[in-house]
Amino acid sequence: MSLRVVFMGTPDYGVPSLEALIEAGYHVVGVFCQPDKPSGRGKKIVPCPVKQCALSHGIDVFQPVKTRVDGVEPLRALAPDLCVTAAFGHILSQEVLDIPRMGTVNVHASLLPQYRGSAPVNWALINGERVTGVTTMMTDRGMDTGDILMQREVEVLPGDNAGMLVDKLARVGAELLIETIRALEAGNCPRRKQDEGQASYFPLLKKEMGVMDFGKTAKALCDFTRGMNPWPGAYAGAYKVLEAEAEPWAGDEAPGTVLRADAKQGLWVRAGEGALNILRMQAAGGKPMSARDYLRGHQMEVGALIAPEKTDAE
Repeated sequence: MSLRVVFMGTPDYGVPSLEALIEAGYHVVGVFCQPDKPSGRGKKIVPCPVKQCALSHGIDVFQPVKTRVDGVEPLRALAPDLCVTAAFGHILSQEVLDIPRMGTVNVHASLLPQYRGSAPVNWALINGERVTGVTTMMTDRGMDTGDILMQREVEVLPGDNAGMLVDKLARVGAELLIETIRALEAGNCPRRKQDEGQASYFPLLKKEMGVMDFGKTAKALCDFTRGMNPWPGAYAGAYKVLEAEAEPWAGDEAPGTVLRADAKQGLWVRAGEGALNILRMQAAGGKPMSARDYLRGHQMEVGALIAPEKTDAE
């Protein structure tokens, strides 16, 4: 008899895991996701990706405000053998964790115990990691502190941004989830405690964290740009930097100084070490475009700061 599984997830990252459970023949008896929220410029209420996926398969969806409060009884009524979480966004209480007889498996987008928290992919890129991966783990009451079941490494490619890498890890995570559940069913799934001495935790990203610090190296600014794309974005004053490369530069200009700004040479900005060659950008209220295309229709002053410091009067 197929396992009764409840899936808990909200953003795009969770969709491949949910699809994999369905395709593998598991009986997904319900899906939990966060309440619908306004999205986009029009602030329209749009169902999250996991909800859309569940409804397309005719699966009942539950959207508790707090799972540990208004989600307990609906979950208990579903009588799941196993719960699976993938970027759900809610901390689960022990009461919730005690409901499924086999426990709760989380599909986390890092090689735990490194990069615990809700934005592991972003922070791995910001920190210049060349390898990341996915971990399936038994969920406990801590923040990504449960026992590790299986792991799979994924190479971080030079062109990856957070959106691209999340998609890649989501697909790998879906495969690893099915492998993990089958091993749990067979009674031969590996399981080990996390090494707390190797643990690292990084916080949730916020909009105001997107301001670029040109005192950092050009390499660090490139990594920051990749890690903040598509959200919350990397900002240099009124400009959103979408893609950039690090270039050597030996001048003594102040960090943030515009070094080159024309359609032929592109847009270069002095960093604390080297120069940031901005390849793609988006002006406030404008569309994403190459820096060279932008400079065909807009002038930027060489020698000026790309993100002038605000005065007290401002």
